[in-house]
Amino acid sequence: MTSGSGFALFETTIGVCGIAWNSRGVAGVQLPLGSADSTRLEMRRRFPDARECAPARGVERAIAGIVALLHGELGGGLETIALDMEPVPTFERRVYEIARTIPAGSTLSYGEIAARMGQPEAAREVGQALGRNPFAIIVPCHRVLAAGGKLGGFSARGGARTKFRLLAIEGTSPSDAPTLFVMEPSTGPHRSRRTARPKGPAGPR
Repeated sequence: MTSGSGFALFETTIGVCGIAWNSRGVAGVQLPLGSADSTRLEMRRRFPDARECAPARGVERAIAGIVALLHGELGGGLETIALDMEPVPTFERRVYEIARTIPAGSTLSYGEIAARMGQPEAAREVGQALGRNPFAIIVPCHRVLAAGGKLGGFSARGGARTKFRLLAIEGTSPSDAPTLFVMEPSTGPHRSRRTARPKGPAGPR
């Protein structure tokens, strides 16, 4: 990593993502916000001291791993990417460290992470910590489900639908998977598409 802080935008199969870094490691990842301009504005809001520039060597590896994973190529080595955990509170840091051990294609529940932390009563707090995850994809909060294998919440744009899409790319389906997506073979190992809505009253958007 370089001594200064910076950020860059990069294309993925789900849209334009952003990544920020500093001398300690990756400082944050931003999932797509509908357009490159929107993602850039959010990166500038989140990281006001970072300048947009070419990514450092270690950041290039993180970008390549994210791009590969979102293309359905599992095992991209994201668990070894250095993260700047300095501003992250201790509880959240422990949650993120455990979440990073979940391999692509597998899941844990909020309660299981709480139990691994030795705080089995803290499932709700685990969910709240994951909702504040600044390192989307690198800390794979989408692989953490609610009790009973249900999808649970997701704070990124698109909410639960985005979470399901990420899980579908990895070949995982929660017990309450949204019906507006179906799995189908495509250019990558695991892809998803929208199904046609039946005619009648409009469903939730």
